Amino acid sequence: MLGNIGFSEILLIGLIALLLFGPNKLPELGRALGKTLREFKQGARDLMNTDAPQPPRQDVTPPAPAQQSQPHAVQPEARQDSRRLPD
Repeated sequence: MLGNIGFSEILLIGLIALLLFGPNKLPELGRALGKTLREFKQGARDLMNTDAPQPPRQDVTPPAPAQQSQPHAVQPEARQDSRRLPD
């Protein structure tokens, strides 16, 4: 949209601004606009720099219970999972 604005359109906008605000007020408006844009850019830059990378995720799975070795204990047989995926 702004790519289609030529020199004559910018000159027309400047003349209208000059008529509305007067020659004394235009430099103040320009400084205020420049300061606002500078603060906005600095804030955006700070926001982008404060996004620290997330630390790597740690495994939070609880450890398997330790098997106690008893001389006469019988180890349970491996259970077979009866659940199946649908065909």
